[in-house]
Amino acid sequence: MKKILLLSDTHSHMDDNILKYAGQADEIWHAGDIGDLAVTDALQRIKPVRGVYGNIDNDKARMEFPLHNRFFCEGVDVWITHIGGYPGKYNQAIRRDIEMKPPQLFICGHSHILKVMFDKKLNLLHMNPGACGVSGFHQVRTMLRFVIDGDKIRDLEIIELGRK
Repeated sequence: MKKILLLSDTHSHMDDNILKYAGQADEIWHAGDIGDLAVTDALQRIKPVRGVYGNIDNDKARMEFPLHNRFFCEGVDVWITHIGGYPGKYNQAIRRDIEMKPPQLFICGHSHILKVMFDKKLNLLHMNPGACGVSGFHQVRTMLRFVIDGDKIRDLEIIELGRK
């Protein structure tokens, strides 16, 4: 069983509230637009971090994190990318791959809009944690946390960090 903290679009922002939730997780997953790598460095001092780079990330972030990160956590096939779209409107660059071999859990960031949807056609769960940074059009900073237990994803919670 693994407790996961999922965040995205920090845009170089880190604060004690994010770090508090990071300490309660077993792993931290970042869905891109990290900004300054001091963000992931701070998180990695607390718990292991898996992530991807986003469209605002520089060459240092792109050397540390991949564009796509596909892995198994427990028995769940996970795919994280920054610009992924959502069910029915996946990013054209990945649409064929996701349709040919869908993961069980598909995660992206970029939109700054928290969204969790089940794709009935591909039988996958889509998650976008919104944005926990202070840059962008979103009004409320958000993250997600959940548990992966074997091949099950359960106990999903929205974490609201307040207005930016």
